[in-house]
Amino acid sequence: MRWDNLTRDDTSAAPALFAADAVTTRTFDTPEFRGITFHEIRARSIINRVPGASRMPFEWTVNPYRGCTHACVYCFARKTHSYLDLDTGIGFDSQIVVKTNAPELLRRELASRRWAGEHIAMGTNVDCYQRAEGRYQLMPGILTALAERANPFSILTKGTLILRDLELLRRASRVTDIGVSVSVGFTDGELWRTVEPGTPSPERRLDVVRTLSSHGIPCGVLMAPVIPFLGDSPEQLRATVRAIAQAGATSVTPLVLHLRPGAREWFTTWLTHHHPRLLRRYDALYEGGSYAPKWYQRRITGMVHDFAAEYGIGPYAAGTHRNVLAEPAEPTEPDARADSPPAPAQLSLL
Repeated sequence: MRWDNLTRDDTSAAPALFAADAVTTRTFDTPEFRGITFHEIRARSIINRVPGASRMPFEWTVNPYRGCTHACVYCFARKTHSYLDLDTGIGFDSQIVVKTNAPELLRRELASRRWAGEHIAMGTNVDCYQRAEGRYQLMPGILTALAERANPFSILTKGTLILRDLELLRRASRVTDIGVSVSVGFTDGELWRTVEPGTPSPERRLDVVRTLSSHGIPCGVLMAPVIPFLGDSPEQLRATVRAIAQAGATSVTPLVLHLRPGAREWFTTWLTHHHPRLLRRYDALYEGGSYAPKWYQRRITGMVHDFAAEYGIGPYAAGTHRNVLAEPAEPTEPDARADSPPAPAQLSLL
């Protein structure tokens, strides 16, 4: 395992975030963690700069974990496990790197005279509220450190565990700008069970939106991914937008499935087992690269806009939920530049 070469969530070789002798590997024989290996490390840095080639609407991220037990078959972050010589399939789902010193390290870096108090996005690589957080409880310390410095931040998650930190979020919102977005790409129960097997159900995630909103924490929804030929029918899109509106979300942003290297291979394996009849259609749709063609993206966005208007969702107010794109913080691929997605329009509830 290539611990010494692990760097700031990108592909450069130096400086290393931690040395091999700083890693402790653990397994826990409890039902929720059976089959999962945790690699506890003491990181050397925690605030990561997003490479300039990225199109992300934020410049800085904090990622306390690598790998994710949500096991979403389409997850774009799978490739990052290859930097450790770990498998991007099952290994990504079951070999979880835990930066155990993340809160204390963040507090130190925020106090540095070099830090200018810029917005920090979380949950943009892997979910900071995945199951591991229930054991390691890194986010309370992270949120406390950010609130102490009145440092603006945003969180994107599929995890219901964020409700544990509701009071911390409320406290932070009184001293700085915060944004929370929950990812719900569809409400189809059968699709959820196979494509996002380690996540809370879409209904439970929408309950998170409802709870946060009722406690004064505005919460948007990233409607992602919209999965071609499986979750993109007008009926499915309408049902999802309706459920998002009923949950009281402040915004909805549709984003079509993109398949980068690492994720593409794993998703294709899943498709072969579950929907082999769709293989040729996916090959044709994604023949131009990692992204679906612009005509398809515009069609999906147009339908979501129409349904959003139907359920009382109006124009997006720029500047909120800056982590909404939820793509990995690494350079854009050459093929993606040739057919990149249009900037998604975020719609907010009136």
